[in-house]
Amino acid sequence: MSTGKSDLFSAPACTPDQNFPVRIQLRLAGEKRKHYEGRVEVYYNNEWGTICDDDFDMSAAHVVCRELGYLGAVSWSPSAKYGKGEGRIWLDNVHCTGRETSLADCQSNGFGFSDCKHSEDVGVVCTQKRIPGFQFISYLVPGHNNTLDVRVEDVRIRATYSQRKRVPITEGFVELKDAGKWRQICDEDWNMMNSRVVCGMYGFPGVKGFNTRAYKLLSQRRKKNYWGFSVNCTGNEAHLSSCRMGKVLKLVGNSTCVRGMPVVVSCIPGRAFAPTQSSGFRKAYRPEQPLVRLRGGANIGEGRVEVLKNGVWGTVCDDNWDLKAATVVCRELGFGTAKEALTGGRMGQGMGPVHMNEVECSGFEKSLTGCFFNKDSLGCSHEEDAAVRCHVPAMGFHNRLRLGGGRNPSEGRVEVLAERNGSLVWGTVCSESWGIMEAMVVCRQLGLGFANNAFQETWYWPGDVSADSVIMSGVRCSGTEMSLAQCLHHGKHISCPKGGGRFAAGVSCTQTASDLVLNAEVVEQTTYLEDRPMYALQCAHEENCLSSTANPADQGSYRRLLRFSSQIHNNGLSDFRPRAGQHSWIWHECHRHYHSMEVFTYYDLLSLNGTKVAEGHKASFCLEDTQCDEGIEKRYACANFGQQGITVGCWDTYRHDIDCQWIDITDVKPGDYIFQVVINPNYEVAESDYTNNIMKCKSRYDGHRIWTYNCHIGEL
Repeated sequence: MSTGKSDLFSAPACTPDQNFPVRIQLRLAGEKRKHYEGRVEVYYNNEWGTICDDDFDMSAAHVVCRELGYLGAVSWSPSAKYGKGEGRIWLDNVHCTGRETSLADCQSNGFGFSDCKHSEDVGVVCTQKRIPGFQFISYLVPGHNNTLDVRVEDVRIRATYSQRKRVPITEGFVELKDAGKWRQICDEDWNMMNSRVVCGMYGFPGVKGFNTRAYKLLSQRRKKNYWGFSVNCTGNEAHLSSCRMGKVLKLVGNSTCVRGMPVVVSCIPGRAFAPTQSSGFRKAYRPEQPLVRLRGGANIGEGRVEVLKNGVWGTVCDDNWDLKAATVVCRELGFGTAKEALTGGRMGQGMGPVHMNEVECSGFEKSLTGCFFNKDSLGCSHEEDAAVRCHVPAMGFHNRLRLGGGRNPSEGRVEVLAERNGSLVWGTVCSESWGIMEAMVVCRQLGLGFANNAFQETWYWPGDVSADSVIMSGVRCSGTEMSLAQCLHHGKHISCPKGGGRFAAGVSCTQTASDLVLNAEVVEQTTYLEDRPMYALQCAHEENCLSSTANPADQGSYRRLLRFSSQIHNNGLSDFRPRAGQHSWIWHECHRHYHSMEVFTYYDLLSLNGTKVAEGHKASFCLEDTQCDEGIEKRYACANFGQQGITVGCWDTYRHDIDCQWIDITDVKPGDYIFQVVINPNYEVAESDYTNNIMKCKSRYDGHRIWTYNCHIGEL
């Protein structure tokens, strides 16, 4: 391929020897990769080519990564891990000391001298951190030995003065920071595909028109400082840095762009990010029954991709999963382009069917469901669940909240910024009704991941003395809000009977969390009725596992029990561990075991209108790894006062014949009911997704037998 045009922000050409100038340019290419890894490709003699893996080592990988602007290399890979390249194999038997400034400085067989095939193309993984200030746009002029190196440090949408208080900023001049100065782009060769890319990288799914005349009048009154190139995007790039260079412009001050004006973009935000004149929101947006959703992500705009098909949520296999498909998901959900297309269950493993495999998108589909996929491709496991990280608008949420007094940046007393008497002041949050849902919103708003704990006393975390006053109370969150201001609260009329001080709200956050999911199929297959005499239920009665009518019952009477097995999987990214330490576990003499959590699951039988007619509960008397996926070792076993928990990739099975693994339905009349199981009902342990902690089944009881059917996880 010889286009004479390079990617934006790629490395500059280098001269290895002043007597024999050899100018090259590097880039990373290939499928299913992140921006900091890929097949190493070299631009030499107006042609892109690859490097053979013979004699390549970490020293050479460090040189490649530093030449591309990264701090160094993490690893390198032989044998075309990122796919076979095309064109010439420019370099073979490369030997570097690691101190070279360019790969062209390293010893090799010489450019174009190789006995390799493209099956031997080398790849590298660089550190994600870039060399400070090292971002380039390079323009290679076809047929010339010289290379124009233009350093561009940043891109911004510069709003007009009247628009600057809007949140988020959706419209304005597009400017590039070049060698410390902000420059405009001439719009002569600008098109909607370029605008689509700029909007996407700022977290907006769409582009709209704007008042050209107003911006033209505004630009005529300003001194312009144009950038010397045009830009050519296809519309599918995740960032302007991935677009190709256009033509070189002759810079003549204000006369540089005589037939046009500086580029302006106007973006359409997702419905959850509608701009406001103030920095807060009154109400959180909740979409109506989407076909695609994200689960398990720590932050806004990221998560495992799940698709609704025939009323059942399922996952997407990562075969062929790329940025185009990921971007379709992001735009569909009201975000911008995808920053990353994640593979290998990186956001936790889902449950149920894998609905889509070998997905191929053009990038312009309205929904992932409109992309091509292989309906006949089977055998994809949840270890291959696809996920995304999307660009989201800069809402400034994190500037209105902070944590004070904690031992690390992820914990502390919650302090909010609010307007009082015409000025902005910091203050605390009343801890009355403060719980894990409120803590989840705080952690998400600050970009700190999931809530690990919600604290109602924070006397041991002295925050800023000037922020001691309570300025927010009555906070109630659903857990879906993007900021604490979106939650229900008392507004300006504070009511906090406990007062502030030691009772101020606090949180601790974590980047990874467990995710417990009950296997609905196992419950459905193992449900049955058993009539059991009271004399055989003494231990269960002591632990309140029978209904209240069992209290006066004589020893010869029988209780009717709805029994079933439960298999609880940990599909998250960290182990599920009881919050209480072993020193505070409760010993139950009758069953001779320790309870690490007094209530681990609720079992309920509900009428069709949702009224509870019978109930049960299960303490975690033996929370352990019953079985694990292949290759994962069990960590937790209850025997001999062992550690309790569920390892990632393992599951705990409570068999149907264990005490308290039931609902006492002795007093229930025949009829149709809803059978419900809730795991971790009090949110005692941090999870990445609480919406999949509920299982519901339809049940029919005729007084002698019970049928359980249509068991499902989640909201549906």
